Amino acid sequence: MPEMRFRIRWCDGTEELCYSPSLVVKKYFELHHTYDLEDFVQRARTALQIASDRVQAKYGYPCGLALGQLQQIEERAAQYRAVPNAQVEVLQFIE
Repeated sequence: MPEMRFRIRWCDGTEELCYSPSLVVKKYFELHHTYDLEDFVQRARTALQIASDRVQAKYGYPCGLALGQLQQIEERAAQYRAVPNAQVEVLQFIE
């Protein structure tokens, strides 16, 4: 199963390198596109859950790294919910 990483920029300018055990993330995010915070979180939730489900289908258990990455994204996003027009930009896919 091909894993990948994707680099994002939060609305405060900080960058984060995120993990996915599957390339499915590329179907939910467009490179160099900026997403509203809630849209980004929902897309990440969907993509990383699908990625974890693919691991479970292949190996019999969900991907803890994908679910951990999702939790990290959700926790980080919670910090910006009060920021007006908070956005997240997808900067890079690393395969």
